[in-house]
Amino acid sequence: MITPETKDWTWVLDRPCPDCGFDPSAWGVTALSVRLGENASAWQRSLREGRIQPGRPDSSTWSSLEYACHLRDAFGHLDRRIGLMVTEEDPQFAFWDQDASANDEHYDQQDPVVVVAELTAASDALAARLEGLSAAAW
Repeated sequence: MITPETKDWTWVLDRPCPDCGFDPSAWGVTALSVRLGENASAWQRSLREGRIQPGRPDSSTWSSLEYACHLRDAFGHLDRRIGLMVTEEDPQFAFWDQDASANDEHYDQQDPVVVVAELTAASDALAARLEGLSAAAW
């Protein structure tokens, strides 16, 4: 099992990421939906090219298959959490242990074809959720 991540990644909401350049303040609703679709397309391309595989490159890095599973699940968690935010006054979010999920759900043994199809569906659902938000909800 990979050493669990302990970094608080919420800092990326306040400033650009020095590693990838992501700047959340520069994104609008349309851009998010478009980028979700582009991301899903990139995973589909990676699948066609045979680049989604089990097998970690080293003991501290997930395989491409595990990353695809993680992203699929992250999209689903975000979609559900946004749904709670717009329907409940004080939503409570259950803790999601992504490292335990990778281990317990055997991310490294899942079928890449199924994973990418599920990732695409989760991406589409999240994009639709975001596009359906009213200005007040934002």
